[in-house]
Amino acid sequence: MVQVRAGIAYDCDVLVVGGGIVGLSTAYAISRAAPGTRVTVLEKEAGPARHQTGRNSGVIHSGIYYRPGSLKARYAVKGAAEMVKFCAEYGIAHAVTGKLIVATERAELPRLHALVQRGRENGIPVRELGGAQIGEYEPEVRGLAAIHVGTTGICDFVGVARQLGAASGAEIRYGARVERIDRRPELGVAVRTTGGDVVRGRVLVNCAGLHCDEVARLTGDDPEMRIVPFRGEYYELARPELVRGLVYPVPDPAFPFLGVHLTRGIDGGVHIGPNAVPALAREGYGWGVVRPREVAGTLAWPGSWTLARRHWRYGGGELRRSVSKRAFATAVRRLLPAVDDGDLMRAAAGVRAQAVLRDGTLVDDFLIKEGARAVHVLNAPSPAATASLPIGREVARRALEMLGSV
Repeated sequence: MVQVRAGIAYDCDVLVVGGGIVGLSTAYAISRAAPGTRVTVLEKEAGPARHQTGRNSGVIHSGIYYRPGSLKARYAVKGAAEMVKFCAEYGIAHAVTGKLIVATERAELPRLHALVQRGRENGIPVRELGGAQIGEYEPEVRGLAAIHVGTTGICDFVGVARQLGAASGAEIRYGARVERIDRRPELGVAVRTTGGDVVRGRVLVNCAGLHCDEVARLTGDDPEMRIVPFRGEYYELARPELVRGLVYPVPDPAFPFLGVHLTRGIDGGVHIGPNAVPALAREGYGWGVVRPREVAGTLAWPGSWTLARRHWRYGGGELRRSVSKRAFATAVRRLLPAVDDGDLMRAAAGVRAQAVLRDGTLVDDFLIKEGARAVHVLNAPSPAATASLPIGREVARRALEMLGSV
């Protein structure tokens, strides 16, 4: 039994679970706001940023997609500018490339115009383009109309996470998987890892990403949501010269996914994807990774069934593109007609930690909740990497206020 006991010295003031970019940004923000605060980060992997942070397309999002006034909109716009500055300060690979959002069907034109309005409401400069103007930016891309968003960029988010950890001054323990948590509101928290170590802190911060709901329940808090994992599968383009920068379709506002897009990365390669299919494990990076207990947990959540009933048609299209390269290539050719099936080479997949409510609602905004001596980050998928610096400051603010009150 792991316990917090009166009279036992604390190992740290703030104990952060999760060594992705949000957890490390939180540790960094605490050190900036309250120097001398002792922070320990527990990360179950052998290094930082092994999951959502290190398995995305590396895009610094502008914030154009997100509802004005939402945390996503405010933090992405602010975070994009801060991320570019952070990368420049520490010599981390990055570039401000701009991107195109392209309408390929007439039915998408009203949604494209709505994005223009949303961008302006969020303070993001955009340029509207007719079909003939698309070639100024992307000669091989075809569409009826497009918008150019100049503040979008790319960077090495794994490098950012490493630098945040190094600059935070926190004690970072890798290979430290959380097994049990004992929270005593009058004392603090004690965490036992699978290796048998016990770490005691005054306040817990849960940045466990794909496992954040499980960590919340171990703490004794009801997160009132479940993480339903969606795998995003990518291809690499064998002819990267076909794409100069970043090209996106017009997203469906009913879903938090942006659709299959083209991204020229900092390494010069072009990644295509992701789609969005249910994963059979929280870290299910391929169809062969199946964890029955995790699948059972997803199926036991009422929201999963409601979600499936509402969106089975959309999901069917995503599954078809998952199992058929030809179907995936057909989707890509809507934007890039020159692509053929042989141009697509399989690349590493990622898994999105998507929070789903009991009624089947996909949580659209970042979600941060508090319990006794605990702050839980319960929904932080894309654009959380872009927004990680402001998210970290907000989580740090809550943790330090909590620390000051105990």
